[in-house]
Amino acid sequence: MTDTDALPPIVSRAEWETARAELLVLEKDLIRAKDAVSAARRRLPMVEIDTPYVFDTETGPLTLLDLFDGRRQLIVQHFMFAPEWDEGCAGCSMMADHVGPLSHLYAKDTAFVLVSRAPVGKLVAFKDRMGWDLPWMSSGRSTFNEDFHTTVDGQERHSISVFLRDGDRVFHTWQTFDRGEEPFMVVFDLLDLTPYGRQETWEKSPPGWPQQPAYEWIRLHDEY
Repeated sequence: MTDTDALPPIVSRAEWETARAELLVLEKDLIRAKDAVSAARRRLPMVEIDTPYVFDTETGPLTLLDLFDGRRQLIVQHFMFAPEWDEGCAGCSMMADHVGPLSHLYAKDTAFVLVSRAPVGKLVAFKDRMGWDLPWMSSGRSTFNEDFHTTVDGQERHSISVFLRDGDRVFHTWQTFDRGEEPFMVVFDLLDLTPYGRQETWEKSPPGWPQQPAYEWIRLHDEY
């Protein structure tokens, strides 16, 4: 196979513009569908949280209410980091890499934290290694992970949860697992724009395109 065999078709600018216009119709349909799903999500019922969870931090214990830091909304990244591990999950780390400054979320009355079962010392050391400036709490002393199905039969799962505060009352409003978290990892959307995509076997790419099993290429950002 030559390099040319693995290239997209080569056409004139006019032919390209026609094909691009056809794809644009699908892209706009996708955006409208996403907006409709988001509207439905805002109408989900919610569950009040009565369990007095306690989280360990660098500065001392905090409650679930404390994690809001006075804000109305809270996004929790359930970060896979078991107590016996020496470093966090590579996929969860990729997500944390994309979070960026929290000031934009704070401007919309929304807090963001990472939560893992590993002890605080391990979380701080790994956060320093990765260069993140994100609040990270240990749920190791409570059943928080088990109750939100992010530790199941001793196995860690990654997830995103959203909470709403009304005074001192806290409500669980939304949660997603697995590929539902992909919108939080911009690298996937960026790769989806490229001719070769994510280069994973499930993508239905043309023959000759580079491929490998899903997610096997992901590493901690200092290990590539």
